Amino acid sequence: MKRILLLFIIPLVLVACSNDEEVTPNERFNDYVNHWNEQEVGEMYGMFSQAATESYPEDQSTLRTEKIYQDLNVSDLQIVFEELNEEELEMAMEEGTAKLPFTVNMETIAGPITYEYEATLVQQGEEDEEEELNWYVNWDPGFIFPDLKDGGEIGIHTVNPKRGEILDRNQMPLAINGTIVEVGVVPGELGNNAEQSKKQIAELLGISTESVDTALNAGWVEDNLFVPLKSALPSEEELLPELSAIDGVRLRETTGRIYPAGEAAGHLVGYIRSITADDLEDLDPSQYSANDKIGSRGLEANYEEQLKGKKGVKITINKEEQDEIVLAETPVEDGETISVTIDVNVQEKLFNSYEEDAGTAAAIHPKTGETLALVSSPAFDPNEVLYGTSGDLWERIENDEQNPLINRFASTYAPGSVFKPVTGAIGLKNGSIELGQGIEIDGKTWSNGEGWGNYEVTRVSTSDGPVDLEDALIRSDNIFFARKAVEMGSDAYVSGLKEFGFGEDLPFEYPITMSTISSSGDLDDEILLANSSYGQGELEMSALHVALTYTTFLNEGNMIKPTFLTSEETAQVWKEGLITPEQATAIQEALRKVVTEGTAKKAQNADFPISGKTSTVELKLSDSESGAENGWFVGYPTDDQDILIAMMVEETQDKEGGLAVQKVTDVLTQMK
Repeated sequence: MKRILLLFIIPLVLVACSNDEEVTPNERFNDYVNHWNEQEVGEMYGMFSQAATESYPEDQSTLRTEKIYQDLNVSDLQIVFEELNEEELEMAMEEGTAKLPFTVNMETIAGPITYEYEATLVQQGEEDEEEELNWYVNWDPGFIFPDLKDGGEIGIHTVNPKRGEILDRNQMPLAINGTIVEVGVVPGELGNNAEQSKKQIAELLGISTESVDTALNAGWVEDNLFVPLKSALPSEEELLPELSAIDGVRLRETTGRIYPAGEAAGHLVGYIRSITADDLEDLDPSQYSANDKIGSRGLEANYEEQLKGKKGVKITINKEEQDEIVLAETPVEDGETISVTIDVNVQEKLFNSYEEDAGTAAAIHPKTGETLALVSSPAFDPNEVLYGTSGDLWERIENDEQNPLINRFASTYAPGSVFKPVTGAIGLKNGSIELGQGIEIDGKTWSNGEGWGNYEVTRVSTSDGPVDLEDALIRSDNIFFARKAVEMGSDAYVSGLKEFGFGEDLPFEYPITMSTISSSGDLDDEILLANSSYGQGELEMSALHVALTYTTFLNEGNMIKPTFLTSEETAQVWKEGLITPEQATAIQEALRKVVTEGTAKKAQNADFPISGKTSTVELKLSDSESGAENGWFVGYPTDDQDILIAMMVEETQDKEGGLAVQKVTDVLTQMK
């Protein structure tokens, strides 16, 4: 019986000992460090000693720490400390005080910060009183950073990087940091007619009087300070003198973004704009602030990360009559210069050739794959977006029937007959077309039986005798290509299209919409198959992809990989062995005859030989009702073969025939 009783007594004794056991400084500071690592400021303050709370209220201690951490964008905070050994613990328990060295590591906007400090813990409370005997932290500002122990303020110094410039293949500027004029007002010099002056300033700058008042009423504004309102280009020879004549207006030179090619490269280059609140939600707060600019559209947006650079940041502690103490510093990194293969001379000539017409064009070097121009017309002037004084700029652009905001060179369109050489190449590859072998075609229309209903394929002219590939290209014979596509069948034709890059992203630095075979991706409908063979149906391509397909015929059957950055390796093959060298030469010869004998005779106006292919694309509203027409021409100098242009002009139905041919010929002539 005694043995059983002993078993019950021992646990009771153990429990009693456990309840009486004192918390050690190690355990107490470990709790404090855990709260600190989690930045639980309320819990931290509750562990301060009486002396600390009397000297440092929450707003001067834990809340101050929290705000500093937020300002410095502190992350990966880690505090570790050295525990007291048994001997040190025993002494601390006797004396009621303990010192524990600790190390703090953190990442900040200016890089990593590491420091060592020592915490003093003291025992407070009485065992027989309401306040429990425990250990408390003698906090001081050195816990934030040791150099703050005896006072001082945190300083954050930011150096903005210079935005990288965008240059063409000849190092000519497409986007540069140049001299602009900042227009502003010194409020105290507005004079007695201040309201009238503000109204006049607003009208000249294309802004509202309310925005002028908002700027002048900012908290920092004083009568003798310059208040910036808007920037302008130095070339505004009429505007700037008018502004200068108004009392209180001041002009000062500064640096801003300038786009020398203007509208000609508007879609290609894009522009920069002010950061919005929505932008800031997704951007790195260490690199972007509300006063920054960000790339919008084009290269400015696509290469924002490289062009932006990285801010330089320095975190300091500043004390009166002492040199600043640097806690961390990240040097500024200016943005990279982006050099592209674009030739601004070709870009401007192609764009200007459109005049009042809409459309798109791509120019490439057919041997190297270098992209020489990407044009979308009409466009917008990035300089006007940034510095224009027309208050209704965006309203005018958005209401323009020609849709100048659409980036046409990044979009896809039905290519029409300029696509026929590709169908010819697919047929040559799979054996359904043989060089020199013709087929008999009667009349101007053809239907493949009852399954087609009343639908017929129409060609422009009849033929005398059998029609082979060369004749079909010269006369642009829709029926030849439709019959050959139906003969080879959907599977073989779709397979050939995929070999030419359909349904595949172009291996290109600038985002271009993928060329598509149809809305479903196949050609199960025989009429759709026939129409696709001559570049209609649902088939769509970008101007750049159209141009690339023609490199197949100039490179012995290999399609060249396009390049956009000057740093890329050139003359690389994208699609190999699409046809044989002999077949490529035959199509080349036919493309020359398209100019000398066929549908592109306007290209003979040049004093050098040009080869190419035309098309007129019908944008039908229905099977029975015609709509607008787009005109295409793909052309290149027959001998030099150093530039190839694929151009599309919209709504040519009421204009002189061969408009695209004439425009491309004029540009090629100017380039000679």
